[in-house]
Amino acid sequence: MSASNADGHGGRNAATKRAGRMIAAQAAAVSAAVHLLWAWPRLGTGGDPRPAVFVLGGAFTVAVAVATLRAPEYRRLYALGAGTLAAFLIGYVGWHGAAVGSALAADPLAIVAKGAEVVGVVAFLALYRLAPPTSVVLERREHAADEGDRGESGDPAGEGSEP
Repeated sequence: MSASNADGHGGRNAATKRAGRMIAAQAAAVSAAVHLLWAWPRLGTGGDPRPAVFVLGGAFTVAVAVATLRAPEYRRLYALGAGTLAAFLIGYVGWHGAAVGSALAADPLAIVAKGAEVVGVVAFLALYRLAPPTSVVLERREHAADEGDRGESGDPAGEGSEP
């Protein structure tokens, strides 16, 4: 069994993990886009702190989405993604209080954002459960770097194609 499968987690590119990363990243991107669409025209127009917070939160959410697609499978990254999207959800409920249902019904952008956030939280939490502990990921990186330093080409006899 290869090193990426030796721990039973299937490696970074297992089909389930690949699909989960795509779903999580897309949900995060949709949430970020909706927040930026809502915030940009209102930025700097009054005492409401939400536009500035949404621009910063949207940029951060995009960074998490990109890292989810490009970085190794770090549980901390997935927890950060789930926490960021959950913060948007909880913040919406906190801002609107008891009128959250009517506020949500009156705003189609909010419906899209909250739907994407729920999907994203579920996807990030699934990725968290599927990912190996951070120590395993770091050990894999170290092992791969050691093999690269020694110039191992996968030749079992240790002989390369050098003259």
